[in-house]
Amino acid sequence: MAKQMKRQMTHEEEFDIMKLVLDKFLWLGVGIMAFGFYKMITFKESLGYGLLLLAAGAILLMIFMIILVKEYSFLGRK
Repeated sequence: MAKQMKRQMTHEEEFDIMKLVLDKFLWLGVGIMAFGFYKMITFKESLGYGLLLLAAGAILLMIFMIILVKEYSFLGRK
């Protein structure tokens, strides 16, 4: 039987996959923040919950930024 060799991805293919994954982080963070803002506006009694959701979305976007900067600098060195 012939061995199945793993196919190597090009830099362009790696970058396209990275864009797809990071795009999901971006949409998720913005969605969480928008939902938190909606909760703060519509339901006056859940102001703390809305702020908590805004903070969670901001943290997710910061993680997105860190991953993006790390991957961009990694791709820039090659």
